[in-house]
Amino acid sequence: MSQMLRDILFLLTLTSAAMCAEPLRVGMDLSYPPFETIGADAKPGGISVDLAEALAKELGQPLKIENIPFTGLIPSLQTGKIDLIISSMTATPERAKAVAFSDPYLTTGLAALVPKNSTAQDLAGFDQSGNTVVVRQGTTGEVFARRNIRHAKVLTLEKENTCVLEVAQGKAAAFIYDQMSVFQNAKRNPSTTRPLLAPLQQESWAIALRTDDTERRIKVNAFLRKFREEGGFDALAERYLAEEKAVFAEQGIPFFF
Repeated sequence: MSQMLRDILFLLTLTSAAMCAEPLRVGMDLSYPPFETIGADAKPGGISVDLAEALAKELGQPLKIENIPFTGLIPSLQTGKIDLIISSMTATPERAKAVAFSDPYLTTGLAALVPKNSTAQDLAGFDQSGNTVVVRQGTTGEVFARRNIRHAKVLTLEKENTCVLEVAQGKAAAFIYDQMSVFQNAKRNPSTTRPLLAPLQQESWAIALRTDDTERRIKVNAFLRKFREEGGFDALAERYLAEEKAVFAEQGIPFFF
């Protein structure tokens, strides 16, 4: 057998193996740009999608993204509908009882979106009797508010844009959510809102896996280390978050990756 024929057979074997590989089923809520969204081409896009694509390539599997509401992600993982979650999910002790988290890949914090004319500069400024603070259902913002809001009423809503509207219309004194979303929402609503970006609470995001999926978690952690060492996270920040990175630097607030 000639060397050329052996090479062709080898390539065919690799191609066949790739075609037969089980897809890596990644769950994410595609309603959170620039991390998880649906692009103009009607396809999943954003930072988490790019990260999932790189992970699937490293694992030698085709990628299949499952668009699932955030509150349904962990149940979908537990029942085997998906293999892991990459969806801007904060690694919390409560969630760690239900899933196994990878090493953290991003550090962020909770912030607050307040009305443009609000005089509040921190938690004490909007946690006042007679005020309403809105949070999104199932998020760490909701958990934080339940534990730390002492005087204002806490209102839980399902959709992010509904929470923003409450603030923009002056019905709520604040919307507690992650720094990136607060920044983006203030940018989209400059005449009615402003951001308080100093973190109310530091958080870390991680990839969630089933608790018994030890082998895959080891591989995911190895991928995250390699991806960081090779500048993958820096490239994502430059591609998607250059403006945010500059603003955070101006305010002396630590930036993400």
